[in-house]
Amino acid sequence: MIRLASIINTFESAFLAQYRERLRPEHTRALAAIKHCRTQVSAKMQVRCSECDHQTLVPHSCGHRHCPHCQHHDSEQWIERQLKKLVPAEYFLITFTLPAELRPLAWAHQRTVYDLLLRCAWETLRTFSHNDRALRGVPGAIAVLHTNSREQVFHPHAHFVMPAAALDAEHKQWRTKRPRKTKTGYLFDHKALAQVFRAKLLAAIQAAGLTLPARYPRQWVVDCKSVGTGRPALIYLGRYLYRGVIREDDILACDNAQVRYRFQNAKTGQCEQRSVPGADFLWLIVQHVLPKGFRRARNFGFLHPNCKRLIALLQLLLRFDPGRATAWLRPRAPIRCPCCGALMTIVRTQIRATDLTRTTTPIPAHGTC
Repeated sequence: MIRLASIINTFESAFLAQYRERLRPEHTRALAAIKHCRTQVSAKMQVRCSECDHQTLVPHSCGHRHCPHCQHHDSEQWIERQLKKLVPAEYFLITFTLPAELRPLAWAHQRTVYDLLLRCAWETLRTFSHNDRALRGVPGAIAVLHTNSREQVFHPHAHFVMPAAALDAEHKQWRTKRPRKTKTGYLFDHKALAQVFRAKLLAAIQAAGLTLPARYPRQWVVDCKSVGTGRPALIYLGRYLYRGVIREDDILACDNAQVRYRFQNAKTGQCEQRSVPGADFLWLIVQHVLPKGFRRARNFGFLHPNCKRLIALLQLLLRFDPGRATAWLRPRAPIRCPCCGALMTIVRTQIRATDLTRTTTPIPAHGTC
């Protein structure tokens, strides 16, 4: 497996020479974090065996949300939290796509446009749920922002996982669209969704003081499809949410100043390969680094984090136990002693190289039993 850190080491100079003027502070921070992740440059944590007192120093992971081999545990935790909120209803995956003509505007004003994309998409779904004769209430949705296509091209879009259900707080009623009434996966008309979403987002962009391009399409794209219980869609989104832009397993070769990687064609479903210069490959990666502090995953309506008691009450009244959906999740893997195989406990964290030089009793990098 070719590590992304090694590609950064190989092509960083050429990348900076070509793209330095287009980089933002969050881009350079992401590259530095991924480059030094779990290396001798990283901060260390001291671990000690519970049986034989063997101790050693283990490099910390960088913890950066765009690192391809960090935060697996965070991914599992996010998926577990969402699965615990499942309700007995048919779920739908609704995707709102930003037209190509508006992508330069999104790149120039990422924080503003990304936020408006998520908010306007939610407002569209809430409006349709209020006006739907079968629902007539506030829906719930789990949203995740993606900025890349499977080919790693800049392509902002938002996925919403939404149950065909709504809560009418005024009349204290819970309503769902039954499967027999969904016309084989029908929730809302996707063309009507696109029209309302287009109007809301364009108005919001203008209200934010941004200048729209001279031309943009009249027909926008919103996809709406049934995903059954919602479990597969949430697992899919959770895997992509914390694994970075590209899996290191998908990086096939790095030679002759080129990087070759594979991806799945969204239209054909076939696995394809693409080769790009090393500097351009790093640009494909960093252009998907989000602004600092921006939340790409959000919960709306009755699935908001503040509604935990409400969700628990709904599950109790509807006699629905989401525990089965989370049964497959595994706990975080423990650190095992290389000498006796016993569990190792963390004694100290965030140990820097300067700390090691100041201590009177040095801790060996590879301790002995």
